[in-house]
Amino acid sequence: MATTQQRIVSGMRPTGPLHLGHYFGVLENWIALQDEYECFFFVADWHALTSEYATPGRIKQFVPELVLDWVAAGLDPEKCTIFLQSQIKEHAELQLLFSMFTPLGWLERNPTYKEVKGELEGAKDLNTYGFLGYPVLMAADILIYRPHLVPVGQDQLPHLELTREIARRFNFLYTPLFPEPQAKLTEAQKLPGLDGRKMSKSYGNAIHLSETMEQVTPKIMGMLTDTNRMRKKDPGNPDQCNMYPYHVLMTDAETRKEITSGCTQAALGCVDCKKMLLKSLERFLGPIQERRAALEANPKRIWELLEAGNRRAHDVAVQTLTQTRERLNLEYGELSASGN
Repeated sequence: MATTQQRIVSGMRPTGPLHLGHYFGVLENWIALQDEYECFFFVADWHALTSEYATPGRIKQFVPELVLDWVAAGLDPEKCTIFLQSQIKEHAELQLLFSMFTPLGWLERNPTYKEVKGELEGAKDLNTYGFLGYPVLMAADILIYRPHLVPVGQDQLPHLELTREIARRFNFLYTPLFPEPQAKLTEAQKLPGLDGRKMSKSYGNAIHLSETMEQVTPKIMGMLTDTNRMRKKDPGNPDQCNMYPYHVLMTDAETRKEITSGCTQAALGCVDCKKMLLKSLERFLGPIQERRAALEANPKRIWELLEAGNRRAHDVAVQTLTQTRERLNLEYGELSASGN
């Protein structure tokens, strides 16, 4: 694995099976980045506890499924480091050290803190230290690998800026150690759910990467299209159709021209358009299903690649934490050796 490349760090919470929205919003970018950068991708199981603390068993169940989705989608453990956050205990120690000098106001002004808390008001009690302080853990997750870049969307820039502020404050108070990682802006392709709402497992309106064509077909045949097109003889508008964004991402340009022409001239019905999408989905999901089948034939493989990734991540994390302790005068090696 190359070590002269610029380093990237990113993670994902294990909260359920991944769907097409996850692929085009995050995974597609990760897969491209692994060929250009030294990438560390982690399963953020501690972060999942901030909202799922009452049902921790679900998180453990989702960990291997998440990694299976990643590798089946195209992440290559020979090209990137895939690891489990909670198995690198240095993250927790660095979070503790960062928390000693992170102002409370920085956390309270975090836009995601207010937004998520408002969304889940009544459904979950998020008045916890862990939820308020999760940006400090996030900063530790990133900075312990001292990356050059962090892949984020435009809406995640405030989160990264808080990480940069924590690095800046540490470097000001003590001897400089942490870089201020720059944003690797990624243009996330967004897919609507099958019913026109945001694609979400909780809405039951998603196509999951693990689903077979037998499972996908009835979902596509029942999905929402152009609500203004009531009959086949009515001209449609692909730009207003809930299905067309799927074609944009998975159907070749020539076929899309055919769809646009047929839809706007009322020569192509929505059922026929859905059948064309099913062909595109079969081509897209086919390689993913093949890789998934190979991995499922050897269940130990997921844990083996996680263990290998954990070792690589741990080696880097220990180096950073050792230097952090030195700057905070927390290294007691000589005292311990003398027995005093």
